Amino acid sequence: MKQLFQTTWKLAPVLMLLLVGSAIGARAQGAKLQMDQLDFLANKASETVDVKLDERLMQTTAKFFSGKDSDDAEIKAVLKGIKGIYVKSFTFEKEGEYSQVEVDSVMSQLRGSTWSKILTVKSRKDGDNVEVYLNMTGDQIGGLAVLSIEPKEFTIVNIVGPIDLEKLTKLEGQFGVPDLGIEKDKTKKQ
Repeated sequence: MKQLFQTTWKLAPVLMLLLVGSAIGARAQGAKLQMDQLDFLANKASETVDVKLDERLMQTTAKFFSGKDSDDAEIKAVLKGIKGIYVKSFTFEKEGEYSQVEVDSVMSQLRGSTWSKILTVKSRKDGDNVEVYLNMTGDQIGGLAVLSIEPKEFTIVNIVGPIDLEKLTKLEGQFGVPDLGIEKDKTKKQ
């Protein structure tokens, strides 16, 4: 019994590292949305955007921004902690080409305790809806999800990793990330 206790005690630091590593991995994984179930919509869409930049590709991509001009330096700074950028966007010729089932397959993932909806924009006239969610762990932002649901278009943007919302505007128009309207809102307030 004493030997079992000593062996277990020696393994305790290793077990703690494994548990902490698993928790960190699970937290990062929790910010990444599963979107592959939507791939079949590409067959119905007139236009499709599919961006999958994982952590390895993000590091490679960051090297392309030299940092010599201010825009490159700011984009490189934003990309530094990001673990991935994932975008799926489908544009259809007519309404009704996708259903609420597809929307719910993404929305159900955002109902977890770590996701908080921070913005909703709805247009009764056009039928356009935009929702923005943050994945929070304590005070840290671990991810962002933007859903744009329109009668003829369905777009999901998922950014995984620590995000500085003020710097996020630098990613608009980059890597398939659409214009989120953040900078416009800032200038209106000033």
